[in-house]
Amino acid sequence: MGDDSEWMKLPIDQKCEHKLWKARLNGYEEALKLFQKIDDEKSPEWSKYLGLIKKFVTDSNAVAQLKGLEAALAYVENAHVAGKTTGEVASGVVNKVFNQPKARAKELGLDICLMYIEIEKGEAIQEELLKGLDNKNPKIIVACIETLRKALSEFGSKIISLKPIIKVLPKLFESREKAVRDEAKLLAVEIYRWIRDALRPPLQNINSVQLKELEEEWIKVSSAVPRQTRFLRSQQELKAKFEQQQAVGGDADGGGDDEEETVPQVDAYELLEAVEILSKLPKDFYEKIEAKKWQERKEALEAVEVLVKNPKLESGDYADLVKVLKKVVGKDTNVMLVALAAKCLAGLATGLRKKFGQYAGHVVPTILEKFKEKKPQVVQALQEAIDAIFLTTTLQNLSEDILAVMDNKNPTIKQQTSLFIARSFRHCTPSTLPKSLLKPFCAALLKHINDSAPEVRDAGFEALGTALKVAGEKAVNPFLADVDKLKLDRIKECAEKVELVYGKKTGGAAEKREGKPVAGKTAALPGPGGDKETKDAATKAGPLKKASAVKSGVPPKKGKPAAAAGAGGAGAKGKKGPETKEIFESELSMEVCEEKAAAVLPASCIQQLDSGNWKERLACMEEFQKAVELMERSEMPCQALVRMLAKKPGWKETNFQVMQMKLHIVALIAQKGNFSKTSAQVVLDGLVDKVGDVKCGSNAKEAMTAIAEACQLPWTAEQVVATAFSQKNPKNQSETLNWLSNAIKEFGFSGLNVKAFISNVKTALAATNPAVRTSAITLLGVMYLYVGPPLRMFFEDEKPALLSQIDAEFEKMQGQTAPTPTRGISRHSAGGGDDGEEEEQEEVGNDVVDLLPRTDIGDKITAELVSKIGDKNWKIRKEGLDEVTSILNEAKFIHPNIGELPAALKNRLNDSNKILVQQTLSILQQLATAMGPNIKQHVKNLGIPVITVLGDSKNNVRAAALATVNAWAEQTGMKEWLEGEDLSEELKKENPFLRQELLGWLAEKLPTLRSVPSDLLLCVPHLYSCLEDRNGDVRKKAQDALPFFMMHLGFEKMAKATGKLKPTSKDQVLAMLEKAKANMPAKPAPPAKSSSRVVGGTAPAKFQPASAFADDLGSNTMESKPDPKKAKAGGLSSKTKGIQGKKVLSKPNLKEDDDKSGPIFIIVPNGKEQRMKEEKGLKVLKWNFTTPRDEYIEQLKTQMSTCVAKWLQDEMFHADFQHHNKALAVMIEHLESEKDGVISCLDLILKWLTLRFFDTNTSVLMKTLEYLKLLFNMLSQEEYHLTENEASSFIPYLILKVGEPKDVIRKDVRAILNRMCLIYPASKMFPFIMEGTKSKNSKQRAECLEELGCLVESYGMNVCQPTPGKALKEMATHIGDRDNTVRNAALNTIVTVYNVHGDQVFKLIGNLSEKDMSMLEERIKRSAKRPSAAPVRQTEEKPQRTQNISANAGMMRKGPAEDMSSKLKIMYRTYRIQNRNMGSHSETTHTVPREFQLDLDEIENDNGTVRCEMPALVQHKLDDIFEPVLIPEPKIRAVSPHFDDMHSNTASTINFVISQVASGDINTSIQALTQIDEVLKQEDKAEAMSGHIDQFLIATFMQLRLIYNTHMADEKLDKDEIVRLYSCIIGSMITLFQIESLAREASTGVLKDLMHGLITLMLDSRVEDLEEGEQVIRSVNLLVVKVLEKSDQTNILSALLVLLQDSLLATASSPKFSELVMKCLWRMVRLLPETINSINLDRILLDIHIFMKVFPKEKLKQCKSDFPIRTLKTLLHTLCKLKGPKILDHLTMIDNKNESELEAHLCRVMKHSMDQSGKADKDTEKGASRIEEKASKAKVNDILAEIFKKIGSKENTKEGLAELYEYKKKYSDADIEPFLKNSSQFFQSYVERGLRLIETEREGKGRIAPSTGNTNGEEVGPSVYLERLKILRQRCGLDNAKQEDRPPLTSLLSKPTLPTVASSTDMLHSKLSQLRESREQYQHLDLDCNQTHSSGIGTTLASPSSAAANIDDLKKRLERIKSSRK
Repeated sequence: MGDDSEWMKLPIDQKCEHKLWKARLNGYEEALKLFQKIDDEKSPEWSKYLGLIKKFVTDSNAVAQLKGLEAALAYVENAHVAGKTTGEVASGVVNKVFNQPKARAKELGLDICLMYIEIEKGEAIQEELLKGLDNKNPKIIVACIETLRKALSEFGSKIISLKPIIKVLPKLFESREKAVRDEAKLLAVEIYRWIRDALRPPLQNINSVQLKELEEEWIKVSSAVPRQTRFLRSQQELKAKFEQQQAVGGDADGGGDDEEETVPQVDAYELLEAVEILSKLPKDFYEKIEAKKWQERKEALEAVEVLVKNPKLESGDYADLVKVLKKVVGKDTNVMLVALAAKCLAGLATGLRKKFGQYAGHVVPTILEKFKEKKPQVVQALQEAIDAIFLTTTLQNLSEDILAVMDNKNPTIKQQTSLFIARSFRHCTPSTLPKSLLKPFCAALLKHINDSAPEVRDAGFEALGTALKVAGEKAVNPFLADVDKLKLDRIKECAEKVELVYGKKTGGAAEKREGKPVAGKTAALPGPGGDKETKDAATKAGPLKKASAVKSGVPPKKGKPAAAAGAGGAGAKGKKGPETKEIFESELSMEVCEEKAAAVLPASCIQQLDSGNWKERLACMEEFQKAVELMERSEMPCQALVRMLAKKPGWKETNFQVMQMKLHIVALIAQKGNFSKTSAQVVLDGLVDKVGDVKCGSNAKEAMTAIAEACQLPWTAEQVVATAFSQKNPKNQSETLNWLSNAIKEFGFSGLNVKAFISNVKTALAATNPAVRTSAITLLGVMYLYVGPPLRMFFEDEKPALLSQIDAEFEKMQGQTAPTPTRGISRHSAGGGDDGEEEEQEEVGNDVVDLLPRTDIGDKITAELVSKIGDKNWKIRKEGLDEVTSILNEAKFIHPNIGELPAALKNRLNDSNKILVQQTLSILQQLATAMGPNIKQHVKNLGIPVITVLGDSKNNVRAAALATVNAWAEQTGMKEWLEGEDLSEELKKENPFLRQELLGWLAEKLPTLRSVPSDLLLCVPHLYSCLEDRNGDVRKKAQDALPFFMMHLGFEKMAKATGKLKPTSKDQVLAMLEKAKANMPAKPAPPAKSSSRVVGGTAPAKFQPASAFADDLGSNTMESKPDPKKAKAGGLSSKTKGIQGKKVLSKPNLKEDDDKSGPIFIIVPNGKEQRMKEEKGLKVLKWNFTTPRDEYIEQLKTQMSTCVAKWLQDEMFHADFQHHNKALAVMIEHLESEKDGVISCLDLILKWLTLRFFDTNTSVLMKTLEYLKLLFNMLSQEEYHLTENEASSFIPYLILKVGEPKDVIRKDVRAILNRMCLIYPASKMFPFIMEGTKSKNSKQRAECLEELGCLVESYGMNVCQPTPGKALKEMATHIGDRDNTVRNAALNTIVTVYNVHGDQVFKLIGNLSEKDMSMLEERIKRSAKRPSAAPVRQTEEKPQRTQNISANAGMMRKGPAEDMSSKLKIMYRTYRIQNRNMGSHSETTHTVPREFQLDLDEIENDNGTVRCEMPALVQHKLDDIFEPVLIPEPKIRAVSPHFDDMHSNTASTINFVISQVASGDINTSIQALTQIDEVLKQEDKAEAMSGHIDQFLIATFMQLRLIYNTHMADEKLDKDEIVRLYSCIIGSMITLFQIESLAREASTGVLKDLMHGLITLMLDSRVEDLEEGEQVIRSVNLLVVKVLEKSDQTNILSALLVLLQDSLLATASSPKFSELVMKCLWRMVRLLPETINSINLDRILLDIHIFMKVFPKEKLKQCKSDFPIRTLKTLLHTLCKLKGPKILDHLTMIDNKNESELEAHLCRVMKHSMDQSGKADKDTEKGASRIEEKASKAKVNDILAEIFKKIGSKENTKEGLAELYEYKKKYSDADIEPFLKNSSQFFQSYVERGLRLIETEREGKGRIAPSTGNTNGEEVGPSVYLERLKILRQRCGLDNAKQEDRPPLTSLLSKPTLPTVASSTDMLHSKLSQLRESREQYQHLDLDCNQTHSSGIGTTLASPSSAAANIDDLKKRLERIKSSRK
């Protein structure tokens, strides 16, 4: 039990993971207890188990698993976080639990799944269960089906989506396993319970036996509506309600509602798979359908019929198919085919549903026309088709077409149309059958019920009855006012028989509503429901939308008491108030009137009416007035009284007092009595006649107003105006119009007959009297208030002058709202007044537009025009479009009938020619205006394609498309656009342009809508994918649109829609939703008073939402999203601008000059502190972004508004950058004068400046930086310190600009950063700059690193934050950066730190990769200061380092056409720093002003370092430093700017290619090298490289160093790549060094570095290990020889001397290295005789002098090897020999020669040259040869074996022979016999022949002895080796007969190491005789002897004459030698 005790101690979660099952079991038990115990569902304890729950359910031990399942169930039930585990746990349950034999396990698994569903994870569970159905294990499948069934039965079909389940059902029925089939059957029964017959179609194709069984089961299913029995967590309220009902015992109360809850919402159509049929049409379908034979046409149609039988069709472009079917229906003579085509159309409509809507408008007129067919089968087919089509669209859309057919002469058409209307009405609800639709339909149907044909009458009754049933009497009665009782009863009878599609409920509601109005005048609205409907409908977006949107349930119009007993109506000329019978008062005769009048008036009064005395008449009037005042309404005989007044003299009364009285009485009667229109007609003529009267006019107007109130303004006004204009009196006309203007304001505009007025207004406008014209214009202004812009359309053709007056009047009215009506509402029903009014006004706009005189252009849209528009040739297409434009221009306003034009234009929208696309868009825009609201029917087929154009890549095309869409939406409103799937399909397309434009458009339109179609929900998934789109603009637009979607759909629906997203996406989207929820605007509220808002849907959209939005945004400008309609002025214009329109902008202009006088920054006490608090408390957004979003700009603007002058703020936030510049100029100007103000607003100023950093305009940026410099200077003078808040919201953005490509800007930013340290601690700056090093911009990284270096250098290690260690580690990571400048910056920075901090740096940096560490160490080693050795050097180096930055900046200041590309320069600078101190003592050498050293520094720093900080150098002529002019041959200057001037283009190209040579990427480098090689190989082009040689060589040895340090160490790199790179480098260098003119351009310093690189390479053992390594080393050998021969001899000699000195100094350098340098020197010595005249000896001697100074003799002798001292001596001897005493004249460059060891040495040599030369030669030669010998013997055999191997191989045979030749030449005693002995005779002779050939070849190639240093692969050999071959031949036993005449040299060649005296003497003898006799043939031989003796360090004379002077001397010496030897 020891084990047990161990795990017992573990915590629960660890036990659950233990490997012992007992431990786990115990763990699960404890976990279960724990889970049941934790009360808080959000306890952190739950999170511990997140990852473990899956293990709970998948435990491999069955016992433990059971307990694990119980624990998991408890977890899911109680833990808040459980949802996160859904996927993995469910999959575990399906795969590991459902296959368990134990029933309990399955049961628990099932419970867990159901519990997840309860916690809202239904979709994920369902997905896993459906995956489980594909499992191979039938147990699992059965369990999954059972779980699904259980879930459905408990949660219901709303939560468990049935579509995916039904999809897999047929497959389950096919299973081989009976258990699976049985379970599937149970599931099918359960599904049937919920959706009933919708399940039948999907299961039609299963096995007939199974289907039968199912049918039987289905019959047994109870018909009771199934109920949800288990509820989600979010449905707890529903659950409580349900339980409550259960307790009460049934559905007593809530039954109705509840039923609605659970009625299955499933539509069989939704469960079906869509079928694609267009591709399946027969290929020849379109030909066949046009065929002449009807049989062929029939075949074609039958094929379609079969396809459209599919119950659900895939959406696509069915336009062509519909077009041909329509043609068959309309034109085919064969009725059978007509019926067939109609069936096909019906099938299409049924299969496509809403998607067919766009074609409905085309087809319906044709079908209606075709109803003239009598054959029942055709009629039936047409009925089915039109009914199916009706369901795909709305009655609104079809109303035009239907009404057009109603007046057809053919009775069958009339009958069928009425029947169709009746059927259509059944599908409507009160809300989809508003008054605006009922009105025209009822009017048309009323004609039908009076038709002569009985069938037409019956159909009419049925249709009206249906309307009555659907909309209710209240809505329909007004239109039936003139119908007699019999017919009315008939209509009601029909209404009772009608059965509505939407069930009893609708009917019931309608009936209830019908009952109410009867109650009398106070009939209120039908409950709150009705009210709500009205509200919803009231403000729809675009103009013209409103009429269609108004719902029913609104009292009848015309402001009369709400209908009494249904009789009240609103006929076109409304009758009198319905409460008095006299409303239809008939005209009474004069007698009757007199009688009636006599009954109510005093007798005297009647008698005096026509008295001749005006006083009596006046008295009579007074009595009349009194009598009227006392009369009761009911007993007042209005008509009689007015007729009495009109009685002679009537309106011709001459006395104005009597007349005034009379008019007043008319007003009284109208007010007090039941005044009918009949009465009114009696008086109106007289009133109008007096309206213009000066004295009586006002009374006349008063009377007219009273009559208007009694008889309704519309009727009265019409009468009055007609009367006025039938007269000639202009005064009356103008006053009538004035009265009308006022009356409209008092009564409102409802019901006015605009058309009648407009014709009169036009007459008035044409009047000659100006007063009439003025009144007319005023009236138009008033009408404009109500009608809006469409009013202007009527006057387009007026004269321009008049039109401008009208426009001016309209302009005045702009922005005003119509006044609330004060009259005409007194008799409205109390409750419904407003709404009635509102609805009236709603229609005004529509009416106006309907009244426009429209032209029918249908006949102008010919087939020819349509084919033109579709022509292949774009010019013809353009012609077609031009024609359309001109047709529209002529017509102005058109009828909606435009034939085939829509299809033709639609195709042009995706024309390849963008100009035509734009033209089409402008035509569509024109079309919208011309057609007005009727354009609605084209939204689907033309509007949506325009939206597709929003995805165009061209900006201008998108803008045109947007303008078009807006023009359309203005006419149609938004509903049509949002209905159906079209918009969501567009949004689904992954086109970033389309998405951002469309979302932007929606964000603009949605906030203005009060309700939207439910189809908007379809866009949501695509909106979510836009939120995560790759394109930033799309994401932004989607975020902007989010709140507006939410405003209509609600948070819940939106959140639910995230269910389908991936978990990561879901979390992000939910977070955004939460954010949007906070910013969600309220829906636009319905205006309180109807006419206080802009009435008439046509009013410009900008008025409508303004009020709602202004409230919304005004209150919290900060949080809410920007106003969608705000002017997008550079993203800066404020919301307020958007709302108030012009007002805001115009303000500053009023008093611009006065405004600018005050201070620009206003000091607000504690303002800054307050802002900081707000930001800390997150009340405002924290200033932190990658690019500034609108909300930041808005926030800043709001904050600034209090403390910045208004005019300046306008400049600061203007869209145009020039205004920003102005603002900055002003700020600079005021900086000094307003210091306190600036400081008080500093945080805002800095924030604003950060916004400017994101501007693309350089001038703004420069100005900003200029301001910043001045600002920080001022702040440091004021000793101000930046606050944390100011720093953190500014510095990061400033640092972004350090990476700017322009040098000027970078420089400024660096300067500003330096200044900032004065007002903000450097240690706090440090982290910001450190953050900048993480940028993606390499320039920024490099600059930031350099800046960090400066900070450390200036402020010490303490600035490094958070700790020096962390900071340095961070910096060091950049040593491995891929960008070279960044690497160098990082290295330089760390070197700076090293210089400040010493070796501790390495500890702080921590572990670096080997590569990085080696780079760093080397850099530190190269640039370290060593004060002990040479203080001078230290002083020289200090400024170098401190000015590193300024030098860098200086370098960057130079333009691009400079002598070296800047990238290379940086690299070279770095390289020079590295190589500056190669050995420990090299400082001393640097104190000497060596030309090349200076020169290089000059390139590097551009004299930048030579500034006043340079200390005086000890013991030097400073002139040398300051006047580089004096330097002899400054070769590197050859690369001068003039060169660039000559080849500016080529030069920059070459610079670029060369800079690539040093690239870290091998391939780039190889490419560059190849390009350079090509240039060099072409003679004509090679010249272009002139001036770039040093640059090229620098790049090359940089690359060599890179390979050596980096690539070779890189394990991952393929070594073949490296070999390729080597061979390219060496190849291009060899090519270069074969061109002598270019080779000579290489300068000393560069050659030194190059030789260093090449020798290092030769010694690199790693290269030898490579396959091709030896080949590489051989090529390098060859290259070295070329370099030595071809470069400028002075430079190379100088370089070698310096290199030797450096290598001897460097302790790290290997002795091998120095040896190879010396071998190169020996080679040079051998070349001296030929090159001595071209050498600048002064420079060489200076170098030797320096060498000897560093290495005095004593020191040299201490060297391990005596090579160096010998080399030096040999060189000097050779020079002495070649120049003689003149050599001493070349010491000019050495200061104080007397102290120079060199001079003494030379003198000595000259003195003893005769005596010593021989000995010296021998000494040196002996040592050298011995070494050679040792070396050779060790390897002889190996080498020879290798050589013979090569000769034997085909490829390398020549190379082998050459090597053998060289080898023999070098080791003449080598024995090659053994190798030849075993080979064939042929091979032996081949070798011989080859060697001989090589010898002959090389005979002409000069006399250069082989260098011992570079033997391999050499191709140069002197002629004298002919002799050597001879000896070889002898030794091999070959024939030498022909060359016997040559003296044998065996002894000399075979034993060169033991020279005899004789040979030496012979040599001198022969020299003398040669001088004397000048015998050519011996000359070769002797030279050879001499050279062989000296073994490569020989001293050959350049020419016989040079030593002639000393012949006697020589003779004497020769004699001496001879005697001494004897």
